[in-house]
Formats: sequence, C-alpha cells, structure tokens
Amino acid sequence: MGLLTAALYACLIVYLGGWYVDAWHGNFSLLLFLLTLVTFAFWLAERFHFLPARRRAAAQLEAQHAARREELARQGITQVDGDVQAAREKILMQPWWLDWTAGLFPVICIVFLLRSFLFEPFKIPSGSMVPTLLVGDLILVNKFHYGVRLPVLNTKIIENHTPQRGDVVVFRYPKDTRIDYIKRVVGVPGDEVAYLNKRLTINGQPVEMAPLGEYYNEDRRRYAQMYSEKLGNVEHRVLNYKEAPPFIIAADDFPFRENCRYSAEGVTCKVPEGHYFMMGDNRDDSQDSRYWGFVPDENIVGKAFLIWMNLGNLGRIGSFQ
Repeated sequence: MGLLTAALYACLIVYLGGWYVDAWHGNFSLLLFLLTLVTFAFWLAERFHFLPARRRAAAQLEAQHAARREELARQGITQVDGDVQAAREKILMQPWWLDWTAGLFPVICIVFLLRSFLFEPFKIPSGSMVPTLLVGDLILVNKFHYGVRLPVLNTKIIENHTPQRGDVVVFRYPKDTRIDYIKRVVGVPGDEVAYLNKRLTINGQPVEMAPLGEYYNEDRRRYAQMYSEKLGNVEHRVLNYKEAPPFIIAADDFPFRENCRYSAEGVTCKVPEGHYFMMGDNRDDSQDSRYWGFVPDENIVGKAFLIWMNLGNLGRIGSFQ
C-alpha cells in the first residue's frame, strides 16, 4: 500500500508540474473530485480495516504480556523487563501512507465542497480586464449566485439569479471548456449589442460614458484613454487606445455567428436565448465575444466579487464592480 500511495503522489506531482509549465490544460475540479474519492476510500479502509487490525494486534500484545507476567509471578519473579506501552503505541501508530491519504480526507473534502458550491479562487492571468482587474490579482468567485451546479458535470440543479449587464463573470471558454475566462456581461439574451467606432450601444441606446483622463497601463507600458461606463446599475471603468482600429480583426467561426454583422466600424450582434455577450474592460486589448462568440449559460462558473490578495500591491484588496 505504501508503494501505491507513493505512485499516486508521483502521478499527482507530474500532473501538476505539467499544468504549471503549460504542457497541458488541467481540470482542477475533476482532480479535486478524484482526490476526494481516493482519500475517502483510504479513510474507509483505515476506519473499518487497518485501525481495527492494529487495535487487535495491540490487545494481543497486552494479553501476551499479562500472561507472561502471570507465569513469571507463579515462579516467584516479580521484576519483568520490557516496556509494553511503548510497543503498544508503535503498533497503533498510523503508517505514513495512511497519514497522507486517510488523514487528509476531511481537509480535501471540505475544500472540494467549499470550492464546488460556495467560493472558488482564481488568479487574473491577462490584462483584458484592466483597469478593473490587474494581472496577478487573486479573486474570489461566488459559485452559487447564478445557481447551484453539480461539480465536474456542471449541471445546474438549483436556480438562482441570472447574469445581469455589468456583472463580472468567470466562465468556461466556449472554444476550450478546460480554460476559464473572466469578462464583463454586456449583453443578455435578446439584446442587440453594437460596438461601433468604440462606442457601446445596447438595444439602440448608447451606454453612458464619461471621460476620466489618461491611464498608464504598466503591463503594456503605454497610455490609454479611460472612461467611466454604466451598464445597468453598475458603474465601472474601461480603456481605449487611440491607435487601435475600431473594426474586429480575424473573428472566429462560432455558433450563431449569423447573429453578428461585422463592418469597418465594428460589430453588431443579437444575443441568442440562453447565451451572453461578454467583453473585457480593456476594450482594445481583449479577446472576447466580439472575436469568439457568445457564452452559453451552462459555461457560467460564477460571479467575481472580491480581490482577496495581490502580492505586489496589498492596496488592491477589496470588492470591485
């Protein structure tokens, strides 16, 4: 069993190492689910087999020691060598491979349940949501705000709120569901979203915008024009770069692409039922629904609401819109 446990941990290290260096994409939900099952199996084996066996062996040792003392006492010998208590504790001691499997089950199970149904941490990998979210921000996502979904299967079992315009949402990338993206909801089912000449219009109504001056993007090392934008009840900031063209370059083929009209001024799309139109706040530096299409409801992971850490700037900690 020790060799089996060592092999399992070796596979885990190789998997996580390859994931870290981008050798392959990982499904952390599936990994955590499998770890929960494996450690649960070891926990059951420990509770109902290994621990009772160790206790029987310890009881047998104590019985043998008592019988030996009794026999020696009949022979008039009262001083008996040997520390049976130390031997008993050694027999009862949990082996390392059970300590690293069955012993970790409660912790892994709690993490799995919290991450699956309540809150999940994410790290911002790109600058598509600048200035709202910066590269390196560690955020929390509310997993139950848009309904409760079964882990791994991602099947919704309990309805709750629906995504609203202005929400910052984490979702599984439609072209590769192993990858998580984060963008802002711009269009909900039935909306006609137009982004023409770098101005956003929803159902024929221009979205409120007000200039806020220049913003220096440290990652790109260049200045952008920053605006205050209001989507629904959510007021947030967006960026535009003067030198960037308004039209969309090399849009992909995607489901319901016939709902979109591309021109030299930009793009206009009718959002189909059960789908959402997502855009990054860094408008000229974001690969989003303008390029790869609509996000189906079943891809929604949760609503982002809190920066809980940024190791390079602790002042970033706090809620955001």
